[in-house]
Amino acid sequence: MSASDFHLLTSDDWTDYQLLDSGDLRKLERFGKVRVNRPDPQAFWKPATPVASWRADAIFASGKDEDDDRGAWTFTGKQPPDDWPIAWNGLKLNARLAAFRHMGVFPEHSVHWRWAMEKVGAASRPIKALNLFGYTGMMSLALAKAGADVVHLDASPRSIAQARENAALSGLDAAPIRWITDDAMKFVERELRRGSKYDVIVLDPPKFGRGPKNETWRFESDFPKLLDHVRTLLSDQPLYVIATVYAVRLSYAAVAQAVASAIPGGEVVSGEMAIRESSSRDIILPTGLFARWTP
Repeated sequence: MSASDFHLLTSDDWTDYQLLDSGDLRKLERFGKVRVNRPDPQAFWKPATPVASWRADAIFASGKDEDDDRGAWTFTGKQPPDDWPIAWNGLKLNARLAAFRHMGVFPEHSVHWRWAMEKVGAASRPIKALNLFGYTGMMSLALAKAGADVVHLDASPRSIAQARENAALSGLDAAPIRWITDDAMKFVERELRRGSKYDVIVLDPPKFGRGPKNETWRFESDFPKLLDHVRTLLSDQPLYVIATVYAVRLSYAAVAQAVASAIPGGEVVSGEMAIRESSSRDIILPTGLFARWTP
């Protein structure tokens, strides 16, 4: 792995999501029939049309500054429903105007969902997958649809409940998915003591978080330790590890080299995730870093 190995993965396989415009530290998006105007510190350019002219059903105003996740939604007309269904590749989920400006899904992750499904489908053998920091479950649903047995873990009971809702919407409520509310590090350390092994491991850790019993997660100190545990949890025939990283002051090369050094004997592909604007201009909105390890 070297700095020349940079890959830009652009999510462009949605019908129920669009990035309509972006710039001046804001983005205008469509989730199904609902348009939202949200802050985005990466949108450092000028928008195609002035932000003041954007037509949105909901607008998120940040608290102290535009990089602050805290704030509140306001509405330009009739308030959208609490949640509404959207779809990707036959999977369904509920979008929602959640706290901290989130929408219940990160659309850029579809580049990993599709790749993960293809790899599991091509394996032609039983695959056991662990999805850590699994949020509202789209990666877990993609893996289960492809035929994997999945352990889905998140520290938030609300996110787990939403993931179960999405599974039911997708017709996968009876799929082999174990839904676990727990602290990621504590769960992984118990799995190590049990001698558990996984063919696929997916990580989407936050910069800072708390477990259900107020356990503390700090990316800079805990991510390297977690990667060491991931290496031990991998089976004798591992398929891949996917790590996605947000809101940290690291380059893609730093993340890739951390993965490569913790899990030797494989190839690491790394870079950035992005969403392409649907306007006539050639604009992509970077969203986060990723590293994929394969044996």
